[in-house]
Amino acid sequence: MKKLKHEAELFKAALLAGVKYAEGRGAVEFEPTDSASQKLLYVYRLLIHDRVIQPLPEDQVSELTMRHKIAIWYSKQLPEDHPLLR
Repeated sequence: MKKLKHEAELFKAALLAGVKYAEGRGAVEFEPTDSASQKLLYVYRLLIHDRVIQPLPEDQVSELTMRHKIAIWYSKQLPEDHPLLR
């Protein structure tokens, strides 16, 4: 797994975008008490269900790999000259 240049920042933005996607779709309403891990798992599973991203093999699913997968998904939506892609 190749680490992205600004992966931590990309993940934070990706999680916000994923939460907005899930809530906009009407699939869920997150509570302020929901942890980032809970949101990550839900967004990851929803994106797989909607066939937006390819699933990881079940034996490779971990918080670290899900964070990476979500960051990659989000990075592909950004324009090429976005500061997080430099």
